[in-house]
Amino acid sequence: MKNIRNISIIAALIVFNSSFAQIAIGKQIIDGGSTVLDFDNVSGNTKGLILPATSGFSTGSLANGTFIFDVTDNKVKVYENDVWKSLSDAGNSSAVVVNNSAETGKGVIMGDSTSPADGVLVLESQNKAMILPKIAAPHLNVKNPYPGMICYDTTSKTLAVFDGSVWNYWK
Repeated sequence: MKNIRNISIIAALIVFNSSFAQIAIGKQIIDGGSTVLDFDNVSGNTKGLILPATSGFSTGSLANGTFIFDVTDNKVKVYENDVWKSLSDAGNSSAVVVNNSAETGKGVIMGDSTSPADGVLVLESQNKAMILPKIAAPHLNVKNPYPGMICYDTTSKTLAVFDGSVWNYWK
């Protein structure tokens, strides 16, 4: 009887968590109620989010808002209004380690139980967003950035993306 009660409690927590999923990585508390994914943004942070390195996708079949590091032209890109838009100049993908393993499953969906988007990590929410890792002056403080690294520069108050050669900044 005790095991059935424990299983019921665990099942209820899983259902609750999948309905109202807010995830913190590297910390215990999420910044704000409008966040689906948050990172440990302590002062002195030098760790950013690494985008998937890929050789591009066909247009028309992707979800707008998809970010990648395209190794065919060494650019960080976002899929917007059914077109790939470059967020960086041509960089360098020589440091990229290619994963040739077959993918299994549909990936992880946060913020909702399902999504029409197909990705390794899909953030799906009508009223929550992701807070990028925050780094002060990443071009000075991240000693070994990886191609496709993305963060929020707290010094210039811009989106920063590393293309394998240089940091690119977007307001």
